[in-house]
Amino acid sequence: MRHFAILVVCSCIGLLAGCANPRSLIVGQSTLTDVRARIGTPTESRVDRNGDQLLDYATGPEGIETYRVRVGTDGKVKEVIPLLTEDRFARIVPGTMVKADVKELLGPPSDETSYGAGLTWSWRLKVFGVNPGFYAVSFNPDGTVRSKSVIVDPSGGGPED
Repeated sequence: MRHFAILVVCSCIGLLAGCANPRSLIVGQSTLTDVRARIGTPTESRVDRNGDQLLDYATGPEGIETYRVRVGTDGKVKEVIPLLTEDRFARIVPGTMVKADVKELLGPPSDETSYGAGLTWSWRLKVFGVNPGFYAVSFNPDGTVRSKSVIVDPSGGGPED
């Protein structure tokens, strides 16, 4: 009986954790209140030029997903966008883009490290949807993108392993 009770409690916790996921939001139906109740306080938030609220939910530093929830001026969710995708990373152009451009594409970085050559931002993710790794973007002293790279964790380990 005790094992059954433990199983029930663990199942309930798993179900509740599933509700705390941006993917559980319904576009056109979920409201800003729903977003805050289900997912909590965003990592970063701002209002775009159209008046929409952009709420970034990063699961870093050890998480592997970042989502942007766009809430319209009517208070309803317009879209939920996964930010750490190959397509979005491919849009980063060294020499022409700046920090704000990169943050707009990938959301807030999991880590910021300063080296002699400048600042590097990184985001933990599943590279190609499978291997634990990082996206890394390095900046010149003037804030422009110097380089970008995809780093696969050679140990294959991660926080979920």
